[in-house]
Amino acid sequence: MTFSIVGYDPKEKEWGIAVQSKFLAVGAVVPFAKAGVGAVATQSFANTSYGPRALEWMAEGKTAEEALALITKDDPQKGLRQVGLVDALGNGATFTGEGCYSWAGGITGTNFAAQGNILVDEKTVKAMAETFQMAEGSLADRLLAALNAGQEAGGDSRGQQSAALLVVKDKGGYGGFNDRYIDLRVDDHPEPIKELIRIYRLQLLYFAPSKPENIAEIDGRVKEELTSELIRLRYLDSQNDDVKLLEALTAYIHTENFEAREQRDGRIDLDILEYMKHQSI
Repeated sequence: MTFSIVGYDPKEKEWGIAVQSKFLAVGAVVPFAKAGVGAVATQSFANTSYGPRALEWMAEGKTAEEALALITKDDPQKGLRQVGLVDALGNGATFTGEGCYSWAGGITGTNFAAQGNILVDEKTVKAMAETFQMAEGSLADRLLAALNAGQEAGGDSRGQQSAALLVVKDKGGYGGFNDRYIDLRVDDHPEPIKELIRIYRLQLLYFAPSKPENIAEIDGRVKEELTSELIRLRYLDSQNDDVKLLEALTAYIHTENFEAREQRDGRIDLDILEYMKHQSI
């Protein structure tokens, strides 16, 4: 009742998994990854020991195929398991036990493994594979595009409930203290992939660096719109000057945790202004 794609970006040295299921909190069960080592998605009647054990084997230099063989060989219920892996070099491997409910299967290619069970048909896995290979952008962008394409091609035959995205890179976590670069979950939602994409965009807004082309001077129309939004959001009253405007903007940025996009006095990241326009009181 799950479909997933595991991928690797050789340029950015990122490993990740995107997954959707008619299952509560799929992100708590399926994805495992470690920077410099690989990524694993374990599903169907999931054996959650597959993730840590496969990562241990790959950390010792085993390929994805070798790690797959080692984690499944002594499992008496491997016929009920499904798992996809990519190793440190992006080699993919996938396994679908003969006892997995139809439709079930997987595809591997350069830097990815896509798999699913209890699907409408094989089109879901094929769509994920094709989209991942053709999509542009970051690894997270490509994984989400592939997951969404899988859903549009049919998806889980029982419906939707939860989705998750996990991407790791060396020192990619908050403050550089761990490798958890992106770790987002939608545990219960009627359209979990769309919601996952929405909060991924928020992740970018909060933590991605500002794009130079989006930084603007606070004057003219930008100043008018910013003043209007800060008044609407109750950070500023109608009687104000430039000093109060900048103080209100600083208060807003620090309240909303947008410090990563804070600019020097007299400038603003227009992505923040755009977010303001859609924010309710």
